[in-house]
Amino acid sequence: MSKIKIALADDHKQMRDIWDLILSANPLFEVVCKCRNGQEAIDAASVHLPDVYIMDINMRPVSGIEATDAITKTHPHIKVLCMSIHKDIIYVKHMLDAGALGYVTKNSSYEEVFHAIQEVYAGRHYICKEVKDLTPARMMSLL
Repeated sequence: MSKIKIALADDHKQMRDIWDLILSANPLFEVVCKCRNGQEAIDAASVHLPDVYIMDINMRPVSGIEATDAITKTHPHIKVLCMSIHKDIIYVKHMLDAGALGYVTKNSSYEEVFHAIQEVYAGRHYICKEVKDLTPARMMSLL
């Protein structure tokens, strides 16, 4: 079985490096690139052709929402999993509207992130437990 190729996009070097170490230690995953912002993520998509992008939201000069929209339109085979500090349902909605299939918070366990990656890679939606627990069911139905 081939590894799931993952690209990381986060404006914090420590986050990129930590997730690179964690994911690279798992035989299911291969990190193919690490990007500092949304523009780098857009540019790297054509070069590295990851299966899954793990995308932060708050990046400059191009946000994760803008990068997700651009990447999923030009490379529909690339799946996006948002990883953000934001727990508010509006951020989840913006990312899903931009084309992301999944959303985890930076409080999510690495086991949950591994599961989310596999779900997104398979083309299924995934919303982390923390967001589901904080969001009323009527609002989750809007997704």
